[in-house]
Amino acid sequence: MSPAATSAEKIYKIVNARLLMNHEIVENSYLWFQNGKIVHPQNLFFDHLREADEIIDAKGLLIAPGFIDTQINGAYGIDFADHHGSVEKIQEDIDTVAKGLLKYGCTAFCPTVVSSSAAVYEKVLPLLNRRKGCAKGGSEILGAHVEGPFISVEKKGAHNQAVFRNAKNGVKDFDDAYGSELKKGNEAVSIMTVAPEIEGVSDAIPDLVARGITVALGHTACRIAEAEQAVRNGATSITHLFNAMQAFHHRDPGLIGVLGAADLPLPEAGKGHPQASATSPCRQKPDPRPFYGLICDGVHVHPNSVRIAYYSHPSGAVLVTDALSALGLPKGVYRLGGRDVEVDENGGAYVKGTRTLAGSTITIDECVRRFQKFTNCTTVEAIEAATLHPAQMLGIQDRKGTLNAGADADLVFLDDSEGEIRVKRVFVAGEEVEL
Repeated sequence: MSPAATSAEKIYKIVNARLLMNHEIVENSYLWFQNGKIVHPQNLFFDHLREADEIIDAKGLLIAPGFIDTQINGAYGIDFADHHGSVEKIQEDIDTVAKGLLKYGCTAFCPTVVSSSAAVYEKVLPLLNRRKGCAKGGSEILGAHVEGPFISVEKKGAHNQAVFRNAKNGVKDFDDAYGSELKKGNEAVSIMTVAPEIEGVSDAIPDLVARGITVALGHTACRIAEAEQAVRNGATSITHLFNAMQAFHHRDPGLIGVLGAADLPLPEAGKGHPQASATSPCRQKPDPRPFYGLICDGVHVHPNSVRIAYYSHPSGAVLVTDALSALGLPKGVYRLGGRDVEVDENGGAYVKGTRTLAGSTITIDECVRRFQKFTNCTTVEAIEAATLHPAQMLGIQDRKGTLNAGADADLVFLDDSEGEIRVKRVFVAGEEVEL
């Protein structure tokens, strides 16, 4: 864009704000944005001789980047794995969820598709490609999260094992499973959850990473050695930690034990890896341990377990809802990946007739509140687990999860006056949402 074109765009200035920037809350500060991007005011003054066209009074609220949910199966009666009906109807349903998530402060998400047949992926994945968000159109789609079918029968959860696969032919089996969309890399598939002990899966991780896909380990019965090898091969995330994996055992802690790993090779570059923390193997370089998703609904993971995970690896925590089609609806029976799921009065979602957890009905802002309560972390740390950390995991921290100049103007105005955050205003790409 030319300087002349840039100077013609309307400039917004937020005043009376408290900004979450560089891991701290900056009091009585200003935030400028133009053309959907956060801008540095000096550039406006010196390059374009411009003042703000519109002033937005934050009235002392805390402004943070918009929340990012990297694992959500659906909402409002809609399941992203539902391939029945016309392409137009499926697209309409996706739009309904994208719009509905905005009121919770979720400005970007990875629509998640549970283990499905190749025909389902061929139909739905083209509709879940990356696309920009806007106030009227809904949250930004960051590409799909495909959860399975390269996962363990032993830890299948609510997934349909009839479609499970192995990868004895390497990445070709992944292309066969997901179809042509997988060749588009993270434009179509941002995250893929796999079980590393399944034949051929761990060896195929480098090929998947080369396509820009974030490889996550989950729905797995793997042992610690298999988990660490998968991380060495390029896996950088764990899907819903503690759920659908071996329980921690002191002699072989399984996938959970990766949080305590001290001898993984240090990353050559920081992209896709957590920042160093007080518990990192090296405090001057990115942490080689993977990010890990946490469902903080109080049902999937006991608060004590959340606290243990966070204090062992604080910079790796990524809050996810794992919400299914029942999000935003009352208790009852709903569909997930072609199966009946029953939601109880506590918001827990179970495969009908069992006590097998199938997902949650929690919202991302409630995840932030409960995470802070469970861990006693600071407000900044809780918010970063739903903003900065997922952006880092996806390698998009230059434009998401931050209020630095150049980032997208996806903003949430939060009232934290009573000790926990409440969403008051939401902006997507610089446009305010009608809540």
